[in-house]
Amino acid sequence: MQILYFAWLRERIGIGREDVETNAATVADLIAQLRAREDRYDTAFSDMSAVRCAVDQVLVDLDASLAGAREVAFFPPMTGG
Repeated sequence: MQILYFAWLRERIGIGREDVETNAATVADLIAQLRAREDRYDTAFSDMSAVRCAVDQVLVDLDASLAGAREVAFFPPMTGG
């Protein structure tokens, strides 16, 4: 599965995208798996109120299923204007 990181998440993790092999059932499970990898991931995902996610380019909640997903993107909340 391809994981995309945007804005300050990309800066904290140090990469913009990566391919990850996972058996995570939900977005929350994927985040837990990523946080356990290294401190940089743990730091980036430490405040989930400041992170939004999309699965295959559709905004989702953390309990969203990853069944059949090809891409997960993480980014800070956006403002209009």
